[in-house]
Amino acid sequence: MVMIDYKKLMEYGFKQNTARSIIREAKIKLVNEGFTFYENQRCGVVPVEKVEEILGVKFTNKAG
Repeated sequence: MVMIDYKKLMEYGFKQNTARSIIREAKIKLVNEGFTFYENQRCGVVPVEKVEEILGVKFTNKAG
């Protein structure tokens, strides 16, 4: 499973607050799906697939 954080989203061109909001929304969706691990405030990475679902685009380079 490939993970992504807000810094990686910033490398893709998102502003910091937007990138953090995307990660926050992904964490909320994951918690609603039963992954209670993501309730932790210190957890700052989410699966790339969840971010792709939110944005509606596929990341071509998922490595790293």
